[in-house]
Amino acid sequence: MATEGPARRRIQVAEHPRLLKLKEIFNSKFGSIPKFYVRAPGRVNIIGEHIDYCGYSVLPMAVEQDMLIAVEPVKTHTLQLANTNPLYPDFSTSANNIQIDRTNPLWHNYFLCGFKGIQEHFGLSNLTGMNCLVDGNIPPSSGLSSSSALVCCAGLVTLTVLGMNLSKVELAEICAKSERYIGTEGGGMDQSISFLAEEGTAKLIEFSPLRATDVKLPSGAVFVIANSCVEMNKAATSHFNVRVMECRLAAKLLAKYKSLQWDKVLRLEEVQTELGISLEEMLLVTEDALHSEPYSPEEICKCLGISLEELRTQILSPNTQDVLIFKLYQRAKHVYSEAARVLQFKKICEEAPDNIVQLLGELMNQSHKSCRDMYECSCPELDQLVDICRKFGAPGSRLTGAGWGGCTVSIVPADKLPSFLANVQEAYYQRSNRSLAPEKQSLFVTKPGGGALVFLEA
Repeated sequence: MATEGPARRRIQVAEHPRLLKLKEIFNSKFGSIPKFYVRAPGRVNIIGEHIDYCGYSVLPMAVEQDMLIAVEPVKTHTLQLANTNPLYPDFSTSANNIQIDRTNPLWHNYFLCGFKGIQEHFGLSNLTGMNCLVDGNIPPSSGLSSSSALVCCAGLVTLTVLGMNLSKVELAEICAKSERYIGTEGGGMDQSISFLAEEGTAKLIEFSPLRATDVKLPSGAVFVIANSCVEMNKAATSHFNVRVMECRLAAKLLAKYKSLQWDKVLRLEEVQTELGISLEEMLLVTEDALHSEPYSPEEICKCLGISLEELRTQILSPNTQDVLIFKLYQRAKHVYSEAARVLQFKKICEEAPDNIVQLLGELMNQSHKSCRDMYECSCPELDQLVDICRKFGAPGSRLTGAGWGGCTVSIVPADKLPSFLANVQEAYYQRSNRSLAPEKQSLFVTKPGGGALVFLEA
């Protein structure tokens, strides 16, 4: 249940090869053994892209790939962080002076986000230190939420060290808020599914208030993740935050057009709720209120009756103040149509018609088209990979995660799976000589996995 905290399991570490290896590395690194271990999974978003921060529901599932942290509380006030991957250097800092550098999203900053979020939630100072060893097997910058999994894992580590309790929902909300310390204005899907996931089911995640509903996926099909091998780091580029701001500006212009209190509005969903109309009707309002040509900052000011200075200081975030064009019509069209597709997807799963796989596939295809053309968050490699997946038997395929690189997710009838995997492997990876390094985990079937939990050695 979402009102409970994450599960705690007593286990024999010797029976779990990955934990055992982590314990051994920890011992050689710190000269002691971990007190406990925490895991938090990555996720694949099946449908509902770039709409959580607009207030709309999304439909992800947790993947089995995760972040795993071995932990030992220590008497000093030093936080010592190490990673099993040599690409990520060790880091240590005072537990009472957490500084998160927004200009350089290094791996340890994501841990510090989760740590600081819990620290601030309880208003604590004089925190105990800890030794932590991180082991992640989620491909980085792949759109499967490796960074949010690390934030969630760190939040749960900190909570456990403090001996405090929080529900899964509270943890998800704290971690969603605290990830913003690194500068990404995300919406909360990634942290919510990391804590609220349950094995065997996808989840419809709704916001304000945060809640999760089971969505039973069709038994005759599997979901396959394929990595485009183009890396995208949300915190290191401005694409993501520019889209968040375009949605906010679109919401304000739509609200003004409909004589609502536009200065209070932040999300596109608020406009729909205030007007009390359907998503389909919101698409019609968007057609009337916004033009398809890009808006300049000056035109936005004119529409809202404010000065450029007010726009810069009161509405735009620091990293969007120099943007010269905003595509408001396209972004609003994507959000309202994508929000409707999520609800249709859930409805089809519930009704389970004979052609369910075909119908869900069509929605995924529409989603990709909208991400590519209206939200412009795809890239040539993702488009090519989606085409290949459809060509070799996927009724539906789309980019997943923020986009601009990362992974695709495809729905594939179970009986077509072996030929699908072989053909996609050859057509996308071998033919184009792309990296098939095992850590890229280029192509794999995924099942809905469980959420974050704590392991204690029995």
